[in-house]
Amino acid sequence: MAPRIVAVANQKGGVGKTTTAISLAATFAAYERPTLLVDVDPQSNATSGVGVELAADGFTTYQVITGESSAPAAVVRTDFPHLSLIPSTPDLAGAEVELVGMVGREFRLRDALRELEGYRYVVIDCPPSLGLLTLNALAAADALLIPIQCEYFALEGVSELMRTVDEVRRFLNPNLAIDGVLLTMYDDRTNLARQVADEVRSVFGDLVFETVVPRNVRLAEAPSFGRPIQAYDLRCRGSQAYLHLGREYLDRMEVA
Repeated sequence: MAPRIVAVANQKGGVGKTTTAISLAATFAAYERPTLLVDVDPQSNATSGVGVELAADGFTTYQVITGESSAPAAVVRTDFPHLSLIPSTPDLAGAEVELVGMVGREFRLRDALRELEGYRYVVIDCPPSLGLLTLNALAAADALLIPIQCEYFALEGVSELMRTVDEVRRFLNPNLAIDGVLLTMYDDRTNLARQVADEVRSVFGDLVFETVVPRNVRLAEAPSFGRPIQAYDLRCRGSQAYLHLGREYLDRMEVA
């Protein structure tokens, strides 16, 4: 069975995108689904967030996208069962420039990921932009997961993202689905958070996950220790939210 490739994307920064990519991949792994996390962000936060320190001769998404390495050769194991990673470094920022002159530049990642075997899910952490790296992720993905922060202007960038999704469907990946919209940084003490949640649900309807991710200090702390939230503090509200999200996601995908 080919893996389901899920791109976690929102060009607006600070919405919990990388936290969601790491936590969702770790949750799939916790449910014993062999999972690969692909870091396509030059900031490399997904790489450090699972505690991977790249060897000097190690391959990264930069070499995968430029064709210097196959995707399987770039995979590294993490300390967490069933979870592997294709890491990133800041060098990946240069790939966006190099891609401009390449034939089939939008499909470099897609073609590389087709060589993967043995995974049930591949989760791609995209950069907070709509450049060629994100286009590569969307062209490679079966589906998109959109995290939306429960704050003012939450929907501001989503309309642009949806226009990009429409263009990707027209020209690059006609089968790109939206697996869901995730409300993040939700603070149930504020009217604003509830209003934003209601507005997002009115726009996206059943695509919005029932699970919402609360504001949680432990979620913010976990990356600095190089651990997914489930391995850092299993009992905290943030960890429980992502465990529930993973279960909801698997129920949607594997029961449907």
